[in-house]
Amino acid sequence: MQYLCDETYRRRIGRQLNKGENVHSLRRALAYAHEGALRRRHHAAQSEQMWCLTLATNAIICWMTEYQGLAVTALRQAGRRVDDEVLAHAWPTHHENVHFYGTHTIDIAAELATLDATGYRPLRIPRAGEPR
Repeated sequence: MQYLCDETYRRRIGRQLNKGENVHSLRRALAYAHEGALRRRHHAAQSEQMWCLTLATNAIICWMTEYQGLAVTALRQAGRRVDDEVLAHAWPTHHENVHFYGTHTIDIAAELATLDATGYRPLRIPRAGEPR
């Protein structure tokens, strides 16, 4: 009954449902090979496939959470106002910037050389005319 009578409650439930759907969307994007279907015959192999998907999902969410926090801190230090109320709607499961396809080659030494004094990759500064 509370759901029907309380608009604020409905909005909060809707936000939570959207966050859950966004996690599922990220998992579907990660499991694009075999269209996300389990193709292994044995339960142990199926469990292994699902644990790998969970590990990759959690790694992306952790990365996005950390760097979104760094971006907010940098914006605030630059004098930009960033509302905490707006941040409540920023989800680390958005994955438009994640490249899922192809082969990824990583030069670890070169990547480590790009880290700043705190151990993070520098934030990208948008060029003029780019969306922020």
